[in-house]
Amino acid sequence: MNPIYAALPTTIFEKMSALARATGAINLGQGFPDAPGPEDVRRAAAEAVMDGYNQYPSMLGTAELRQAIAAHYGAHQGLALDWEREVVVTSGATEALAAAILGLVSPGDEVLLIQPLYDAYLPLVERAGGVARLVSLTPPDWRIDTATLEAAVGPKTRFLILNNPVNPTGTMWSHADLAMLADLCVRHDLIAICDEVWEHVVFEGAHVPLLAMPGMRDRCVKIGSAGKIFALTGWKVGWMLAAPAIARQIAKAHQFLTFTTPPNLQAAVAYGLGKDEAWFEAMRAGFSAQRARLDSGLQAAGFVTLPSSATWFLSVDLAASGIMLDDEAFAERAVTDAGVATIPISAFYADAPIRSILRLCFCKSFETIDKAVAGLCQMRTKLI
Repeated sequence: MNPIYAALPTTIFEKMSALARATGAINLGQGFPDAPGPEDVRRAAAEAVMDGYNQYPSMLGTAELRQAIAAHYGAHQGLALDWEREVVVTSGATEALAAAILGLVSPGDEVLLIQPLYDAYLPLVERAGGVARLVSLTPPDWRIDTATLEAAVGPKTRFLILNNPVNPTGTMWSHADLAMLADLCVRHDLIAICDEVWEHVVFEGAHVPLLAMPGMRDRCVKIGSAGKIFALTGWKVGWMLAAPAIARQIAKAHQFLTFTTPPNLQAAVAYGLGKDEAWFEAMRAGFSAQRARLDSGLQAAGFVTLPSSATWFLSVDLAASGIMLDDEAFAERAVTDAGVATIPISAFYADAPIRSILRLCFCKSFETIDKAVAGLCQMRTKLI
C-alpha cells in the first residue's frame, strides 16, 4: 500500500537546526537566544504552577492575560481594546496565524502574500483552500510600490498577510507604506492578517500597527508573541487582536487547534506585559549591541551586510561579498566548513527566489558571535 499524504514542506528552520545539532555547529539560523530569558518572568511561571495554575483555562485565554494584553497595547501603541471581545490568547503566534487563516479564508479566496515571507504563510493558505497572489521584494531596500500591489489584486482577492517588522529581512514598513496598504485594503475590501511579533524588537523609530491606520479597525487581525517580547521562544504564548466579529470567527478555529494555552505561562506573561518602558528600552539596547557586534565582525571579515532596523536578524549579500556560491549552497557548506548554521533567504520565496542573501541570527552572546564570525571569515578566505 502506498498512502498519499498531503504535500507539506519541512521548514528550513528545522532543516538547518537539525544540521546544527548533528554537527555541533553554532546555530545562527533558527531565531532563539542563548540566554535563559528574564528571571522574574520565569519565576512568575514557576510560582504559578505551584499556586494551582494547572487546569484548563478559558479557551479565549485567562481574563488576567487578556486584560494585561489590552492594557499593554493601550500604553505602548495607543490602542483601545475590549479585552473580553477583541483578544484571543493562542499557543504561539504561528497558531494564531493558523487560526486566522483557517477561520477566515474560504476555498478559492485569493490572499496577497509579500515575499520573502515567513514560511508558514503559504502552506496554511493552501491548506485552507486559498490561492496565493505573490508580490516580491528585492534587496537591498526591500521596498514595494502601490502599482505592484494593485496589479496583484484580482476580483477574488480577499486578504493581505503582512509581516511587520519583517522576517527575514529585518526591515520595517514606513508610515507611508502602512498608509498605502491601509488604503489598498479599504478600497478593495480586504482583511489584513498582520504578523507583528517583532513589534518590540525595533532599533529605529517606533512600531506602528496597521490596525491603528484609518479604516483598518474593523478589517485587521493583529498577532503578537510573548516568545519574541521576552525572548522565551519555547513558551509558545501568542495572541490575536481583532474586532469582535472577526475575533469570534478566529476563535472557532482556535478551539479545534490547541483550544487553550498553559495557564501558568499565561500568568507569567500577564506579569511581564506590565513591565515599565525602561525594561523594554533595555531589552532593545541589549539586542542592538549584539546586532552591532555581528555586523562589525562580518564587515571586518569582508562580508557586505544589509541594514537591519528590527528583529533578531542580519543579512549578508554573498555576491557583493565576492562569494559566487548561492545562498543555499553556502548555507549547507557553512555548517561543516565554518561550523555555523545560517538560513538562505531563497527559502522564504515561493516563486523566483533571490539567491544571494543569507540570514543570520544575532541574539547570542558576544563569545558565540565572535566564534561564528571567525569560522565564516576562514570560509570566505578559502572561497575567494
